[in-house]
Amino acid sequence: MINVVEDILFIPVAAWQKQLSFVTTDPLPWKSYVIAVSWTVATFEIYLLARQYKYYSKKEAPPNLKAYVPQDKFEKSQAYGKDKARFAFVKTIYSQIWDTLFFYYGGFAICWKLGGDLIGVLGYGSDNQVLQSIAFSMIFAFLSSMSSMPLSLYSTFVLEEKHGFNKTTGATFVADLLKGWALGFAIGAPFLWVFITIFTWAGHHFVPWLLAFILGFQILMVFLYPTVIQPLFNKLTPLAPGELKDKIEALAEHLKFPLKHLYEIDGSKRSSHSNAYFFGLPWSKHIVVYDTLIANAKVDGVEAVLAHELGHWYFQHPFKLMMIHQIHTLILIGSFPAFLHSTPLLLSFDFPATVAVHPPVIIAFTLYQCVVTPIETMFAAFMNSVSRNFEFQADKFACELHSKHGVPGSEGMGKRLGEALIAIMVDNLATLWTDSWYSAWHHTHPTLTERLRAIAHYEEVKHDKKEL
Repeated sequence: MINVVEDILFIPVAAWQKQLSFVTTDPLPWKSYVIAVSWTVATFEIYLLARQYKYYSKKEAPPNLKAYVPQDKFEKSQAYGKDKARFAFVKTIYSQIWDTLFFYYGGFAICWKLGGDLIGVLGYGSDNQVLQSIAFSMIFAFLSSMSSMPLSLYSTFVLEEKHGFNKTTGATFVADLLKGWALGFAIGAPFLWVFITIFTWAGHHFVPWLLAFILGFQILMVFLYPTVIQPLFNKLTPLAPGELKDKIEALAEHLKFPLKHLYEIDGSKRSSHSNAYFFGLPWSKHIVVYDTLIANAKVDGVEAVLAHELGHWYFQHPFKLMMIHQIHTLILIGSFPAFLHSTPLLLSFDFPATVAVHPPVIIAFTLYQCVVTPIETMFAAFMNSVSRNFEFQADKFACELHSKHGVPGSEGMGKRLGEALIAIMVDNLATLWTDSWYSAWHHTHPTLTERLRAIAHYEEVKHDKKEL
């Protein structure tokens, strides 16, 4: 029965592979294409950065924010934004030069050879594709980490320190780095083992099995990250009894939100930026509030922010985002088989013929990801648009808690949410003037001005309905 289902599912994949058959035979200049595409994307992002940069010369806050943003705070936010923009420019150029040199001089081929040498020292041969793939990934990840280290150090200890946000010590930075490497290996090695095994086990029917594995892994990580991984970096403690806890629990109970635990996280250990989020299984949810949010916002403001977060749950935004990503993943995986056996692709990236004639799965997939960069770039912009729309929906949900959902004590929630957003943005020195193109390309959230305008509209509509 399973074989029949596999054959049926393989029909559209086979048809699509026929259209992509040129990939396995034609010696196309893949490396030049990837380098050209990466520079095209980088050039466009620099153009957007230039569009945004001019807004940091503004001398006053937007008209609808002037009454709420002290002039000294606005000037600090402009200086912070200008410094971040300059850093983003340097980071983009630096990263592009690194990537170009890595591609041009056969970086992937070098990492693969070093991986083979490493497992050879341990007594294993190059015929052990799984071990060499794990070694290749470790070496590539290490080089990537080292190449970005100067940028990370500058961002943390110069840029963020200058503007009063950095709370990370040198010891914490090194500890986080080592923990990240250890977690990368602990999670990445088993993942790669299963990933490669699926190809050898399922053969040309690997697409549905690989998709199922990736979905299962994503669901597992949704549970493991906040419960196992994040506690390695931050301390989560039960929210202290008091007015805030009582209000959050009452709100969750009225909305039938399956709240199991309510935590406070020591975000101030590394940064003074604020946040709040929820996670968990459909029948068991956990809410996490940053200590910086609790310290910088009033109780009513924190409640309003969490009302917004519960709006994401109410509209099933996490599930919808996961489904969109699964469709995207299906399309990508469905196109991969043609590249899996593409000897010309590996030869273009300087792999020796002995390797290219039977492409290792991890190498073919890594190069494939480079080839589909334009698709991934546009998909990221599309997802930002979807995310911004979801943010508006969650804001509207918070505004309508009393009028539509009958939550006691939620009168004026829209006003409270607006005030909380302003307070958070001011404390975080968020950019208040934003270029529309730059925002559409980069931002997952609407600008503060857009959100306040939408909240005012929701409140006006609600008032008009009340009068009717």
